[in-house]
Amino acid sequence: MSSQSSKNLETFENPQQQRDYTIRIRIPEFTCLCPKTGQPDFAEIIVEYVADRLCVELKSLKMYIWSFRDQGAFHEAVTNRILDDLVTAINPRFLRVTADFNVRGGIYTKVVAEHRSEGWVIPTPVMLV
Repeated sequence: MSSQSSKNLETFENPQQQRDYTIRIRIPEFTCLCPKTGQPDFAEIIVEYVADRLCVELKSLKMYIWSFRDQGAFHEAVTNRILDDLVTAINPRFLRVTADFNVRGGIYTKVVAEHRSEGWVIPTPVMLV
């Protein structure tokens, strides 16, 4: 296999640091293991963020997401871990991780975790008529 999973999140300089803009990343094939049964859990992960100085490099994000495949993790814990690791790597103005897990035992789970930098205020949306 040519690519190995990694916990290393690489970054690059935000090309428009003076502007608030949203970066949305959809990861439809997230997998980890249930810590109770060892069975696989499948989810779609959505990462939305407003960068400050740094952005996350996508190939390194893919390798990072792959690193959870063989780890047992509760849905709440893995969602917050992804949030914390991304915040540590890029220190964004705002970051939200949504983990929408597939049904297990007739129950769907969606976990949403957010980070806001101190003092950052969401811009007022412009409504055109």
